[in-house]
Amino acid sequence: MDFQLSEEQTLLRDTTRDVLSRTYDTENRLKVLDTDLGWSRDVWKQLAEIGILGLGFDEDAGGQIEIQVVLTEVGRRLAPEPVVHAALGPGSLIAEVGTAEQRGLLDEIAAGERLLAFAHSEPGMRRPTAGVTTSAVREGDSWVINGLKSPVLAGDCADTLVVSAALPDGGTGLFLVDAAAVTRTPYRTFDGQRGAQLGFDKTPAEPLGEAADASAAIGRTLVRISSALCAEALGAMEEALRLTAEYLTQRKQFGVTLSKFQTLTQRAADMYVSLELARSMALYAAMSIADGDLDPTIAARAKLQIGRSGRHISQEAIQLHGGIGVTAEYPVGHYAARLTAIEHTLGSSQDQLHALIGQLGDYGVVTI
Repeated sequence: MDFQLSEEQTLLRDTTRDVLSRTYDTENRLKVLDTDLGWSRDVWKQLAEIGILGLGFDEDAGGQIEIQVVLTEVGRRLAPEPVVHAALGPGSLIAEVGTAEQRGLLDEIAAGERLLAFAHSEPGMRRPTAGVTTSAVREGDSWVINGLKSPVLAGDCADTLVVSAALPDGGTGLFLVDAAAVTRTPYRTFDGQRGAQLGFDKTPAEPLGEAADASAAIGRTLVRISSALCAEALGAMEEALRLTAEYLTQRKQFGVTLSKFQTLTQRAADMYVSLELARSMALYAAMSIADGDLDPTIAARAKLQIGRSGRHISQEAIQLHGGIGVTAEYPVGHYAARLTAIEHTLGSSQDQLHALIGQLGDYGVVTI
């Protein structure tokens, strides 16, 4: 099997890396995070011009492998732009189940002119599921939504919300909601990203596609988002390991560099093993989606390994750096924070493990 990137994918990777590297070093990133928005609209416009914000919306716009390539670079630079949560994730839902008129919004999204947010998670929701308590009620020829959504990543800045809500006849439907019509409580996450709690009180809503059960489409979107997060984590792990290896060759103790201490180099080698395990699973998840297999079991396997590898690499990176690893001015601690946040998005490693354990009964038993 050929795991090499095509010429077009390599160009996309290099272009994305160039744009983000020119914008984000540690100091500039911290300045951007401290703004009210928390990310750069100039960078967002550049990503739109490259074509990144429309990936996966149709066959000609690239697929999951291209998304994997881009998100790895986003993770490598810790770019705060909400590429997944404000564009690719909810945009894929509109592309899949929206009407022809609603799919017209995709041009604005790809151009960076309209920001989305997928309002699906609710308080107490531990891992991805299509079932929600937020409800949709028909009032005459229109619909209204009641309930609470949190956390909603990119919900603080979104123009349009894609909201999941329980239908009167059962199942979970999808609705488009004007973000200005909801009660928003924005907040910063501990890794510097942005989110919001959204309150719906008889909020007008437009069915996305038909007002029918969209549980299957929601499940497929959660798999896509999970794969994208795995790719972002992979980029963060690669850079955390690179910084650690570089530090070991420069920092001196007892007159020699730390790389001369066998125990430390062995720990760095173990970090590399964790990285390669994560790379294999992230690629496995992306290639499965590219082949049309949006299996939540595959997503759980990948997310579990990504979480375990991310925790190992981030903890070891901080330990091998010593005190400097937890200072705000040095990047390693920020990579650890982002990897921790990714692990707990759409279910922690423990949640993924429980999901996989629950499927053991589906497998046959081999006796010898």
